[in-house]
Amino acid sequence: MSTIVQRPVLAAQMAAQLIRPGPLDEGLRSGLFLSGTRRTGKTTFVLHDLIPALEQEGAIVIYVDLWSNVEASPATLVNDAVGATLKEAETAGSRLANRLAHIASANIGVFGLKLGLKLDGLGTLDGLTLAAAFTRLVDTAKTNVVLIVDEVQHAITTEEGNALLLALKAARDAINPRPGTPGYFQFIGAGSHRALVSELTARRSQAFAGATSLAFPMLGADYVDYLLARLHAAGGAILPSRAVAVEGFVTLGHRPEEMLRALGQLQTVAERGDPDALFPVIAATLRSAAADVELAKLAQLGGLATAVFERIAASDGDARGLFSADAAADYARVLGREVRVDEIQPAVNDLMDANLILRRGHGLYGLSDPYVQEIWRERRALTARVDR
Repeated sequence: MSTIVQRPVLAAQMAAQLIRPGPLDEGLRSGLFLSGTRRTGKTTFVLHDLIPALEQEGAIVIYVDLWSNVEASPATLVNDAVGATLKEAETAGSRLANRLAHIASANIGVFGLKLGLKLDGLGTLDGLTLAAAFTRLVDTAKTNVVLIVDEVQHAITTEEGNALLLALKAARDAINPRPGTPGYFQFIGAGSHRALVSELTARRSQAFAGATSLAFPMLGADYVDYLLARLHAAGGAILPSRAVAVEGFVTLGHRPEEMLRALGQLQTVAERGDPDALFPVIAATLRSAAADVELAKLAQLGGLATAVFERIAASDGDARGLFSADAAADYARVLGREVRVDEIQPAVNDLMDANLILRRGHGLYGLSDPYVQEIWRERRALTARVDR
């Protein structure tokens, strides 16, 4: 069964606020940042609902997922996506060129949009700036351009990524304040680390300080109703009551994939008792198992990496001083052996390569997935109570 639930009303409302903002929504042109935990439907909503709704409003939409290649620089991923869109706009018969042909004011020739841009080195020091590229696209297509960057928090883990955000701010500032501009540049960042995404707009040092930051509207009882109705219509499924199913969905962190898995497991054990009694147990078990997929990576990285990970997970905010002599002494107590300071950096690198942690700034580190940190802390608290 498909886990995709179309949310056209929400998407249409958001698209209208972005493309045709009223007086209270004009601040969205400074940037919109959406945050929510992983696997709760953010990317599905963006791809299947929001992008079509934005295109229905006549916008050119560029989508980039910074987790599509964690080894590539965020700047490279964005520059490549922007370059590909510009080439598509100039290619007669392409999907984008055909869409733009229906915009009466767009300057579409027989060979596509006439941009006349040299794209070699786009976004680099020696090439065309993103501000110049987006300005030409807006002025020639005479429509709005929306750049959506998924897992945007990864942009602040490198100097190149921070420079990218500054370049996108420069594009916004070059286009949007102009009197009589034929279109606007809209930046949308989506991320799975709420604290990091919020910092992108809250800290004055960030490029998009002052932009709008919102929690992603997660699926709720409406999704559960959809799922139960489809299963009921298909026939033969043993289902919990609606109230228990909704509670289980909340336990599972509003994650559709985990909800389907929980209902599937219910079918294998339903003969053992009341579905309303069994389903909460299944949901609680799967909630913990979802974090195990990430935490299992630690076993392959060794004891020092695990000790570093736990130091970060235990922190209330930014974890600092991972490479200090005091930290090395703490790791040594955990491992029962001496730990040299020069051993710590390779362990941190391994954790970042496994996408378990990310660098939030100079000397600052956090877990990549807050959900994993939540489960880790719950288990730590339980262990502490048992050991008393």
